[in-house]
Amino acid sequence: MDTDIIIIGGGIAGLSAAARLAPEAGVMLLEAEESLGYHASGRSAAMFEREYGNATVRALNYASEDYLAHEDGGVLSPRGILMVARADQLDRFREEVAEMALEPVSVAEACEMVPILRRERVAAAAGNSWARDLDADRLLQNFAGKARRAGARILTRAPVEEIARCGSVWEVKTPAGAFRAPVIVNAAGAWVDVIARMASIAPIGFRPLRRSMAQIPAPGGHEPGGWPMLHGACESWYAKPEAGKLLVSPSEEDPVEPHDAWADDMVLAEGLARYEEMVIEPVTRLEASWAGLRTFSPDRSLVIGFEPGAEGFFWLGGQGGYGFQTSPAASRLAADLILARPPELEADAVAALSPERFRR
Repeated sequence: MDTDIIIIGGGIAGLSAAARLAPEAGVMLLEAEESLGYHASGRSAAMFEREYGNATVRALNYASEDYLAHEDGGVLSPRGILMVARADQLDRFREEVAEMALEPVSVAEACEMVPILRRERVAAAAGNSWARDLDADRLLQNFAGKARRAGARILTRAPVEEIARCGSVWEVKTPAGAFRAPVIVNAAGAWVDVIARMASIAPIGFRPLRRSMAQIPAPGGHEPGGWPMLHGACESWYAKPEAGKLLVSPSEEDPVEPHDAWADDMVLAEGLARYEEMVIEPVTRLEASWAGLRTFSPDRSLVIGFEPGAEGFFWLGGQGGYGFQTSPAASRLAADLILARPPELEADAVAALSPERFRR
């Protein structure tokens, strides 16, 4: 089957790109799993924190905020964040406060905001009120709906088995059939380097990093819905209110091979212990646990652009922990580059996202 653009991957990267491209070109999206957003995109404790990430990532955050706040009624809602530190973490805490543009919060104010905090363990706190919850499922469905309404074809259970360059087109073979297009978009998440190798293109060196998560009941009968997202200093743990419960993560970044991830029980236990050290309510049971793979490029910025010397092979990878909050701007840049339009994003950011930076 022939089309204009084949997108490999049905997570937030692939779906947002399909939504941007389908009004202007024929699009076929191929997803290996039986449902969209199955891996990292379906396991995200999504927040919008515009100061999260390096300078290149923040450029995408800033360019995405208006879309996330307003398009289709918006997917953001109030939350805020609060970072707390032990006495032995204060040096790194001050660095993180500066990096994330947080404002000082007194220990008394922090304990009032989150009444389960253990006052004698909290040496310092800082936060903001503008970080917001991001409805990840709604954003995925919005992009999928836009893509389908514009004529994109979306196939699940279509893992890529073979990729070959045939004259002026790429041929992608799957159990669902063979598809040909002059452009393929590699939005395969943790598998982006795997897809590149299948296309006889040198990998960039993406690293999938596991992050585990546990869902616990509301601590001590409290209603956590109005609490900010809690961060332990030194990226030691975080806790996010979700549907009357808490999601608690060890914030680990353990390198793994691309796979259907699951939580490591020991890592999860250690992270929960770090969380319990800072609160007065113990964790009595886990209601659920899971893990996702956050895939980063070597410089932890996304990779968006055509592979030099490989006509029609387009990278859209390295979303790491920023996939949802950068998706409007990242997908717009991808569409601008593929459709040969002047990018809306600043030229310096476009260059910093290009795969050419790894090929020099």
